[in-house]
Amino acid sequence: MAHLSATVPDFQVYNNLKLFTGEGFVKSGAVLFFGKAPETYFEKAIIRCVAFSGTNKRYIIDDKPFGGPLYAQYLKAILWLREKLDVRYDIEGQGSGPRNEIWEIPETVFKEAIINYLSHRDYYDKGAVTTVELFTDRIEISNPDGLVSAISPADFGKRSHSRNPLIFGLFAKMHLVEQIGSGINRMNESMKATNLPLPQYSTEGMFTVTFQRPLKTVEKTSEEKILLLIKSNAKTTSKEMMRETGLTRRGVEYLLNKLKENGTIQRVGADKGGYWQLTN
Repeated sequence: MAHLSATVPDFQVYNNLKLFTGEGFVKSGAVLFFGKAPETYFEKAIIRCVAFSGTNKRYIIDDKPFGGPLYAQYLKAILWLREKLDVRYDIEGQGSGPRNEIWEIPETVFKEAIINYLSHRDYYDKGAVTTVELFTDRIEISNPDGLVSAISPADFGKRSHSRNPLIFGLFAKMHLVEQIGSGINRMNESMKATNLPLPQYSTEGMFTVTFQRPLKTVEKTSEEKILLLIKSNAKTTSKEMMRETGLTRRGVEYLLNKLKENGTIQRVGADKGGYWQLTN
């Protein structure tokens, strides 16, 4: 992805990427970008993805912390969002090519936000982690740091200055960020193009960007209705789930299997006489 030649010796690649200090020590940015488990050394170097039932933080229906190299964290967070959001496929005129995915909120805005947060956060700050929080009406992505001191509120979205020039440069070599600080504009334009409200930014303390979901997604999904039934009555039955969701028995069984497979719920005891248990 960074178009590095396989014939270039490893030490030359390391030198070109400036992964070591003048004294020969591995730089912190190199550990975060290439280390198998950088959170071992930087305990808050993870992305935590949390889905809530409703518009507040009362009920958690999924909670996944993703560690590992920063690029892997980015990929895992995007995959998590893809599984949670409404994603349709446009197969018109695609021929044998890959299907064109149409996200309820453009995928590109999440790519921009997550990559920039990974590039700009202070990994020595032990107070919080980068979070992706999904509600029925919005998605909030937060970093534990505000604007860097070199960027004034007036320059926000116009200039780029990273706390981690090495990490930022490595993502730039992969063509995932641009040096000119145009990410804010690209997110704004993507939201405009799909007739969605512009992202809302908060730069005080936690740096948070909020994306409003389309109104049609605000209604509780069948999955959320099932989880709420289980919360209120661990012995709720398939018939009650069918009545609440309007799904067939097969549809309810499909969702229950999905929730069991992703670790959200588990069945305790036999089908008759047992009960459901939330694992989060």
